[in-house]
Amino acid sequence: MVISFWKTVNGKMQSLEDIEDNCWINMIRPDDVEIRKVTEAAGVDPAVLRAALDEEETSYVDITDDGHTFITLDIPIVDDSSSVMYSTIPLGIVLTKAHIITVCLKENMMLSEFESNPPKGLNTFGRTQFIMALMFRVANRYLQYLRQMNKISDSIEERLYVSQRNKEVIELLGIQKSLVFFSTSLKANQTTLDKILKGKSLKMTEDDMDTLEDVLIEVRQALEMCNIYSDILSGTMDAFASMISNNLNVIMKTLTVITILMTIPTMVFSYYGMNMEPLGLLPFNNVGWFPFMLAVMLVILFGYFFKRYHFTKK
Repeated sequence: MVISFWKTVNGKMQSLEDIEDNCWINMIRPDDVEIRKVTEAAGVDPAVLRAALDEEETSYVDITDDGHTFITLDIPIVDDSSSVMYSTIPLGIVLTKAHIITVCLKENMMLSEFESNPPKGLNTFGRTQFIMALMFRVANRYLQYLRQMNKISDSIEERLYVSQRNKEVIELLGIQKSLVFFSTSLKANQTTLDKILKGKSLKMTEDDMDTLEDVLIEVRQALEMCNIYSDILSGTMDAFASMISNNLNVIMKTLTVITILMTIPTMVFSYYGMNMEPLGLLPFNNVGWFPFMLAVMLVILFGYFFKRYHFTKK
């Protein structure tokens, strides 16, 4: 549970001890006491803030009954505790007449970096401009994580060529799930941004509209990259599945041939081992028939493998 207050003072973002006018209130997994404190100071309905704490909440924009603008965006996160390394969570943004409130379910690098390293010229007094800068940072984070996933998948593929273990396949499956999460969230964010651009939920200047259009371009680019990487990864996993199946067929064929070749000397050994009177009439009964049959079997096996691998390499 983390709650922090930030405000632009003399052109720099500074931390505050308590809520002030024209400040940014950043809430990470707030409890009921913190929600009550913020809602009473900012005049916001507590249900609006709690809605952003629902992990399954989708992206949308709405005007509350008290005239505040409420925007929910899906933001990317890195989750090392799960098999799916990259995922998304909702980020609630409430824009009042005197405050900017962000509510998130989990701590994430994006908001932490936005606090410690805000964009140049960011001002909490320009609330719409602040929102646009935050949206732009979200879109850039998607692109950054998508490039990371592409590099990770390439590394896994190189290891899979050598090892062909289940571990690499599971890791590729986790990357594929992450791409599905990203694709779904990016589509929802794109719809929300289109509504903001075409609607009247935010009062925007020409510069704000230009920034929002840039954000939409970044989101579309991220969505296109996500679809391309997903298609490539699906094709790669299908190819590896075919390779594994083909290798299994080759191994089974080899084992079948060896089994058939070993059946012949086994039959001969079994026949010579029977306690029968006519056995003395069999050839090689009184001489070294065992070394002879063993030599024949080795010659046949050697001839098979020499023919197979020698001519296959050529």
